[in-house]
Amino acid sequence: MEKKATFGAGCFWGVEAAFRQLEGVTATEVGYEGGTLENPTYEDVCSHTTGHAEVVQVTYDPERISYEQLLDAFWAKHDPTQVNRQGWDVGDQYRSVVFFHDEEQRAAAEGSKAQLDASGRYKRPIATVIEPAQTFYVAEDYHQRYLEKQGRASCTPALAEAG
Repeated sequence: MEKKATFGAGCFWGVEAAFRQLEGVTATEVGYEGGTLENPTYEDVCSHTTGHAEVVQVTYDPERISYEQLLDAFWAKHDPTQVNRQGWDVGDQYRSVVFFHDEEQRAAAEGSKAQLDASGRYKRPIATVIEPAQTFYVAEDYHQRYLEKQGRASCTPALAEAG
């Protein structure tokens, strides 16, 4: 039986592309979660008045990929020590957040965060927030599989493109 997992790790385009590549992930959707406004638009979220994070809701087959493996991909995809930003993207919608869907996910996320914090991998503490899943609002269609539609694998330009 398929399960859901929800992660915020900066701009949702790159995060979605990373999760889509994982064996056992059966679907992804980008959207908004963790705010106060019902049915927010991208413009609403970018106004920094709704409290929503850009997130990816991952549907996965736990027989083929574990939640812990999804957490590993989440940690690897971004800098979890940054508060309300990832790289050039600055704002509360880019915060590092795990929205857990059940107690098992909560325990796994908290354990994984504590382990990463204790590993010494980062000089600063892990800033990722772990909180209960809230209402997930699907983002506008043009955001879904955005990088795939653009023929790109990530948000970062290739070295050749950067010149």
